[in-house]
Amino acid sequence: MEKTTKEKADENIHDNIVENLQDLLKENYDAEKVFKQGIENTDNIQLKRFLQNQALQRNRFADELTHEILELNEKPTQKSTVAGDIHRAWVGLKNSFSSNNDETVLKEAINGEKSSMEEYKNRLEKHNFPPRIRQVVQRQADEIHETLQRIRTYEDLANFE
Repeated sequence: MEKTTKEKADENIHDNIVENLQDLLKENYDAEKVFKQGIENTDNIQLKRFLQNQALQRNRFADELTHEILELNEKPTQKSTVAGDIHRAWVGLKNSFSSNNDETVLKEAINGEKSSMEEYKNRLEKHNFPPRIRQVVQRQADEIHETLQRIRTYEDLANFE
């Protein structure tokens, strides 16, 4: 039996929601890995603690998005993006030549959070998520915005020794 127009539309809406959640999930996998990489590239205890908290936050975000994808009866992706993998390799290479790893780590954290913020903002503006999912995505975007502000504060405070 062929699907009705409404059934096809509902399926397209469902697929669009899942695709957007999967993309945000990958974004969080990438961000978590960047924060963990930053931990390895600094000796500053305060910065390590901050980066660890951010990695944990992004892990929590991934768990929340995974839950939403499962609620939609879909299988969450388990991998990050190729672009994220390439970026982390580039950051590692850059850190190996940097005389101030803490500053480099902070700059990469800022760049990563700006990119995440833009990704979340675009998804929220361009896609009509169901209310429960929109609430989760919006809260995560708000937390990323707060993180970006804290990173900038660290950068201002540190102007690294």
